[in-house]
Amino acid sequence: MKPKKIIIIGGVAGGASAAARARRLSEEAEIILLERGLYVSFANCGLPYHIGGEIADRDRLLVTTPEQLRTRFRLDVRTQNEVTAIYPAAKEVEIKNLETGKVYRESYDALILSPGAHPVHPPVPGIDSPKVLSLRNMEDMDRIIKALDGKQHATVIGGGYIGLEMVEALRQRKIATALIQRPAQVMNLADPEMVSILHQELTLNGVDLRLNTSVTRYSESANGLKLTLSSGETLETGVVILAIGVKPETALAEAAGLELGPHGGIKVNDRMQTSDANIYAVGDAVEVTDFITRQSALIPLAGPANRQGRIAADNMFGRDSRYKDTQGTAICKVFNLAIGMTGLSEKAAKRAGIPFEKIYVHPASHASYYPGASPLSIKMLFDPKDGKVLGAQAVGSDGVDKRIDVFAVAIRAGLTVYDLEELELSYAPPYGSAKDPVNMAGFVAANALRGDVKLCQVEDVLKPAAHQQVLDVRTSGEVAAGTIPGAKNIPLDELRDRLGELSKEKEYLVFCKVGQRGYLACRILTQNGFKCRNLSGGYTTYQRTVEVPAAEMPEKHKPAQNVEKEPTMKIVKTVNACGLQCPGPILQLKNAIDEVNEGEAVSITATDPGFVADAPAWCNTTGHELVSMEPAGKGEYRATVIKRGGQGSGKRAMTNVVFSNDFDKAMAAFIIANGAAAAGYEVTLFFTFWGINILRKSGPVAAKKNLIEKMFGFMMPKGAERLKLSQMNMGGMGLAMIKGIMKKKNVMPLSALIAQAKLGGVKLVVCTMSMDLMGIKKEELIDGVEEGGVAMYIDRLSCSSANLFI
Repeated sequence: MKPKKIIIIGGVAGGASAAARARRLSEEAEIILLERGLYVSFANCGLPYHIGGEIADRDRLLVTTPEQLRTRFRLDVRTQNEVTAIYPAAKEVEIKNLETGKVYRESYDALILSPGAHPVHPPVPGIDSPKVLSLRNMEDMDRIIKALDGKQHATVIGGGYIGLEMVEALRQRKIATALIQRPAQVMNLADPEMVSILHQELTLNGVDLRLNTSVTRYSESANGLKLTLSSGETLETGVVILAIGVKPETALAEAAGLELGPHGGIKVNDRMQTSDANIYAVGDAVEVTDFITRQSALIPLAGPANRQGRIAADNMFGRDSRYKDTQGTAICKVFNLAIGMTGLSEKAAKRAGIPFEKIYVHPASHASYYPGASPLSIKMLFDPKDGKVLGAQAVGSDGVDKRIDVFAVAIRAGLTVYDLEELELSYAPPYGSAKDPVNMAGFVAANALRGDVKLCQVEDVLKPAAHQQVLDVRTSGEVAAGTIPGAKNIPLDELRDRLGELSKEKEYLVFCKVGQRGYLACRILTQNGFKCRNLSGGYTTYQRTVEVPAAEMPEKHKPAQNVEKEPTMKIVKTVNACGLQCPGPILQLKNAIDEVNEGEAVSITATDPGFVADAPAWCNTTGHELVSMEPAGKGEYRATVIKRGGQGSGKRAMTNVVFSNDFDKAMAAFIIANGAAAAGYEVTLFFTFWGINILRKSGPVAAKKNLIEKMFGFMMPKGAERLKLSQMNMGGMGLAMIKGIMKKKNVMPLSALIAQAKLGGVKLVVCTMSMDLMGIKKEELIDGVEEGGVAMYIDRLSCSSANLFI
């Protein structure tokens, strides 16, 4: 029997995979691999990383070489040979040798097309300038590197995978960079609330981000190019990298009469056969079936291309191998962050008319008590009837790839949210949590499907109906830092005692920071006859949806765009606040600034994303100068602050009354006090009645007391470590649980908050009348406490701009 003759057009990804697979299946077959470029099987996904310098050795991008393919697989590899025509009836192809100019023909028994896709070039005046480049292959990469030599500024057009990778590469080369994106968000495949944090990350890394903007003209200029933008502005730049998408390369197929799909790609069946049974097609040029929607789609990804090449080779040799559709699993690095996705996005589900429910969770990447844990945000879509997982997106600095891969397998296997609850995933504190974020997503979704809680979304709380009321169950300290407009605040621990303030005629849209306390609040409300819904993802998702965090940064505190600028300040103190939750990093910064001289600088590193907005706000309040806010490694942010003599908005005061000795209320009192002191407030805490017990010493104290006073002293808690929760204390079990969670979340304990308040200059004043009534002596109180009466309180109150009763 005559050996089969196979011709493969295109030597990258799918083509190279098909050639290697074909040889493994047949030692006798004649296999010709035709590639019009100089290279075969190179790592095209790694090209931006060589431009940026992460992959220093160019040869590392060459997965294999023509010589290696010839030697190991006995392939006839012909580089710089371009196929110019296909003749299906004759089963021949016409080839041009680009080195010699010779044109010749080759016959085939089976043909595989792997031509890939080419960058989109819209019809914009001047776009054909040699200074407008794109990135597809090794030659393009070399041209870009050469063009960047000596350039001070570059512009990337398009904020997809290649655009974002190129922006980072340019900043790695210390080139001032603009990113122009026509939609209102980068990474347009993802949902907007999942990418808003990427906008912050880009800005922090000195990228001039221009959303809702396009280029209407490219003009030559002395510095390179002048770009005319849709906003009417102009932008001078040295080089432009065009990255607005790719289009399937189908000219050969179309000229040969092969059928194209509705989106312009080559139409294939699940064996990767085209409309001609002897011609197969793989990779970015083909249309695939979307795994979820069952609709035809163009999804150019390297993984599917390689699998398709293998499947095409199998079928050429009689094996029944089928391609089982594409679900679009992908991930992209954006400086310190990564964004990953698989299956349906909300936008795609709406376009396809597929019903869905969605949930958000915001856990830590691994056990929060182990160093290096960083925030992770996950959005999951699922079928509202049977709970089948439809899609997931995740963003964070660590652990995104692991969770998206688990979701991808779940979608492929047809798993439901109930199955996610039961997944047994690897756990050790450095790598995960006992309840993995994927499990958590399953818990939240399954609770909703079982009817344990009804969900609401950000769009619901933005425009509540007349019968609805937004209810914030966070602490007063959290609310002081921001809330949803129109929300009523009843902290979760006070909810049972304040149900009388609520109406059973209304439906309450409940929220907390990330959704967990909101769920508990809804359980309380539902079992007491109230109608309610829990905001999925809580206030964190609300913030991500309604704003881009970087936009909040005061203009004068935004980081400089030129990363080559040498700092002129003297950094005399370096602080590591990684792992600390708010207000920990700000307190650390305040303490460090207090210890240095005017004009000297402090460098502080934190992992709390809120610190990115908190630090500029703190500097704006206190009058100190934020020199820079920049990423500092994996999931970390570094601020450099110069101590200045001014006090920003002027000296302000806060006087709060502490009436309760409940642990949770004492925590709120001292968190607020420390935060205000760090922001430059003169803070006075006036302790009266039960609140005085917070300041009692824990051990035995020699103090002269009568019998009643001794009885009072015995029955009341002695100091911060003996307090109880206002709700759910459960004989101390609830308190132990809260303290355990605080330790895992790196929240300062109450005793440390008290010590910090004293160091920060917070005045602790006890009411003398209350001390007398309750039989508390001065000797029983911790050091640094002042005594005072109502006149002293009123005097301090008259000078204060804020007052709370706790």
